[in-house]
Amino acid sequence: MVNLAQLSEQLESPQLKDRLLALVALREVAPAEAFPLLKKALGDESLQIRSMAVFGLGVKPTPECFPLLVNLLEGDPDYGIRADAAGALGYLQDERAVEPLIHALYEDTEWLVRFSAAVSLGNLGDVRAYDVLIQALDAPEPVIQQAVIAALGEIGAVAAVERLLTFVQSEDWLVRQRLAEALGNLPSPKTRAALHYLAKDYYPQVRTAANYSLSRLAD
Repeated sequence: MVNLAQLSEQLESPQLKDRLLALVALREVAPAEAFPLLKKALGDESLQIRSMAVFGLGVKPTPECFPLLVNLLEGDPDYGIRADAAGALGYLQDERAVEPLIHALYEDTEWLVRFSAAVSLGNLGDVRAYDVLIQALDAPEPVIQQAVIAALGEIGAVAAVERLLTFVQSEDWLVRQRLAEALGNLPSPKTRAALHYLAKDYYPQVRTAANYSLSRLAD
């Protein structure tokens, strides 16, 4: 049986290891009981502790988690915490998260936050994200392009196929792999031709993804 009072004390230990172990122990605690301690850990001086607490809010959801995560996403001075909050909002599977995530993808200046927002928008699978994802394809960072391509596949954005096919010859093989994976969710007249092209890619990971998508489209 986990002793919550003891864990609360442990979160005040001067030793980082003790505080980390207290957060790990919260995995065995029900969300409603874990929430006060996770909220407490958000004020820790250690970014590692704060990051773990944010993750905990995503995987142990209570009604209080959503507004808290949105506040972190929109206002925390540390971009790592904002990125963690974006990721946690994707875990919540709450459709209210779409708007704050869209704003983060539009407005945040740090690529890591925008990356996490794109991934979470894909996890939520909401078509309201379509316009911002299409715009984000123009991001200069290949890692953002990878996340956005995957997200467009996850929301079933068939209308994006024409735009996505401009990445068939991307210099970044991970972009081509994400494209091959995404196209498996986007049946259209041009999808199969693109996948047959990607199935001959130099990189085996791209070929495997393309062949798998082709088999899915054949089902």
